[in-house]
Amino acid sequence: MTTAAAARTVWVGAGPLDADDVVSVAREGTRIALAPEAAKEIRRGREVVELLAGDSSPHYGVSTGFGALAGRRIPPSARARLQRNLVRSHAAGTGPEVEREVIRALMLLRLSTLVTGRTGVRVRTARAYADMLNAGITPVVHEYGSLGCSGDLAPLAHCALAVMGEGTARDANGTLMPAAQALDAAGIAPLDLGEKEGLSLINGTDGMLGMLILALNDLRLLLRTADIAAAMSVEALLGTDAAFADDLQTLRPHPGQSSSAGNLRVLLTGSQVLAEHQRADCGCVQDAYSLRCTPQVHGAARDTLGHAERVASRELASAVDNPVVTADGRLASNGNFHGAPISCVLDFLAISVADVASIAERRTDRVLDPTRNHGLPAFLAADPGVDSGHMIAQYTQAAVVSELKRLATPASVDSIPSSAMQEDHVSMGWSAARKLRRALDGLARVLAVELYTSARALDLRAPLNPAPATGAVRDGLRRTVPGPGPDRFLAPEIEATLRYVVSGRAMAEAEAETGRTLA
Repeated sequence: MTTAAAARTVWVGAGPLDADDVVSVAREGTRIALAPEAAKEIRRGREVVELLAGDSSPHYGVSTGFGALAGRRIPPSARARLQRNLVRSHAAGTGPEVEREVIRALMLLRLSTLVTGRTGVRVRTARAYADMLNAGITPVVHEYGSLGCSGDLAPLAHCALAVMGEGTARDANGTLMPAAQALDAAGIAPLDLGEKEGLSLINGTDGMLGMLILALNDLRLLLRTADIAAAMSVEALLGTDAAFADDLQTLRPHPGQSSSAGNLRVLLTGSQVLAEHQRADCGCVQDAYSLRCTPQVHGAARDTLGHAERVASRELASAVDNPVVTADGRLASNGNFHGAPISCVLDFLAISVADVASIAERRTDRVLDPTRNHGLPAFLAADPGVDSGHMIAQYTQAAVVSELKRLATPASVDSIPSSAMQEDHVSMGWSAARKLRRALDGLARVLAVELYTSARALDLRAPLNPAPATGAVRDGLRRTVPGPGPDRFLAPEIEATLRYVVSGRAMAEAEAETGRTLA
């Protein structure tokens, strides 16, 4: 936990969470607390459930079975067992463990719905989730199990199983142990679920939403870093910033395009390399698309990001459960658990990620090609033929881009019927979120190779100096990755460049030099 995270508290139930709250709790371990007004709303919803529990009429989730078994009437004596059995049977995930940050985001978002009072759980149930998060207890959740409809059932059920004191979990140190042991060590009593509580703990889109929010946070950084890498490639290729002029961008007023072009203009200000190109008569009328169209491609991804942020903000203000306790005291079935609004934007983002990576790879390939790089040695090698330079770094980059194209295939257009055709159309939002996380990792690696290669090219353009901003990024990389020379073991240097990118240090170097925040 960072010092800043330790010094603040995220209040749950005082209004919708914002995305920064989710990232802070998920990644930094920021503590949470239930807002005073939350208990009142929770109790109001619980009163409705307890009233209906004694009713002779069937009520889904309270006195009936689930899914295709909803026609089965459950007697009062079996209703507590009904909830326990629901969680146990639905905790059916398989595959690798899901990342800790995803599970923490999922639990926080489920808690944010519980405190609205729309689910009918007890106050102690909501507090148990808060206590687990604050204790750093992370239930083991598996990669496969959610169809993205009726909620992220299996992932949420594994979390509910842990709060019952069953299944497995990792403590704050990451040690794997029985969930009961982790709860006991933290002084948390296992929950004995009441009517409807098992269903309320598993019927939400919290997993896919949590991964969307984390992805948005990561993509904001990567898109700004993409502008930095592109600016460095423009210089490396003796390109021009003329196509990025503001008056040209206003002819097509997409906000993302404008932001990207503005970044490129700032980053390239003061470049001796571009000035030299303008003085020389190279016969170049215009740059290749991978340079000239950077604002259009990067900008389209920014606009997609903006749309996804609006969807995420609406979801953060939502209470997702089925059935739900309404404001007038009804227990009403609904379809709000369907993940379509989230799965669509997850897929949309994966398409944009692949496109940004694709244009970055084209710039890198151009920098390495002696027929197109305006005087640089082949593959930026010290002694081409004896040395291969960055030849295979581009192969690696191309392999990742090819994978990103496969990951851009939408998951949201798929559906597979389940529960004896009761749940006959599903969103596959969890799958869309999982592949987006892999795609963002790939984009970071593609940008790292571009930055790694363009920095070497800028060194080889000496004595011409790059722009102060791009030069600062190049110099920052040089603190951990050496400059041109004979062939070396490239993999560690690519990984070091990747850390430079994902840590935000590359962006920080550029912003410190320009004195402004990149858009």
